[in-house]
Amino acid sequence: MPTPQPPFRVGFVTGATPDKWAGTWRRRHAGELLELVPVEQESQEAALRDGSLDMCLVRLPIDRDGLHCIPLYDEVPVAVVAKDHVATVVEEVTLEDLDDEQLVLPHESGWRPSAEQLDWPPMSVQDAVEVVAGGTGVVIVPMSVARLHHRKDTTYRPVTDLPPTKVGLAWLVDNDDPRVQAFIGIVRGRSERSSRS
Repeated sequence: MPTPQPPFRVGFVTGATPDKWAGTWRRRHAGELLELVPVEQESQEAALRDGSLDMCLVRLPIDRDGLHCIPLYDEVPVAVVAKDHVATVVEEVTLEDLDDEQLVLPHESGWRPSAEQLDWPPMSVQDAVEVVAGGTGVVIVPMSVARLHHRKDTTYRPVTDLPPTKVGLAWLVDNDDPRVQAFIGIVRGRSERSSRS
């Protein structure tokens, strides 16, 4: 009796949404188990390199040594503020607008300010948004992360002078599992009959 194949494990950082591709996978590969695994940004590379994951939707940049990566899309950075914050009177802000604010840096920010700009130690996004909701501080995160952690007592505004963060699909260079190529085909929008899938 053949040994069953282990599940194909695809990680995803906070804010990334693999559901559309996972749905296509399940339709096309009904007999092959796909497992979606949430990962923190700081552990995304380690999980690929130690074999815990076959592929991962990562927040760039990453160390490309030994990894393939397909950039997929950009994310707008936003400042999450309390609902009654002065920034809510405008549609967007700049870093200069936030000069006098206490910046809170969550693990999933995708942005690294200088040490002088930080007033709080790094913390989880949920904790950072809670600090902001209390009227203390501003947190800068990709828009998808802000939406995921939305609360009634907070809102967000795009930060126009920060570059977008990028999400990509990464995997080990020496991972020759045919399921890797099948998943790449799905992400790239190839049809089921494509000769490359």
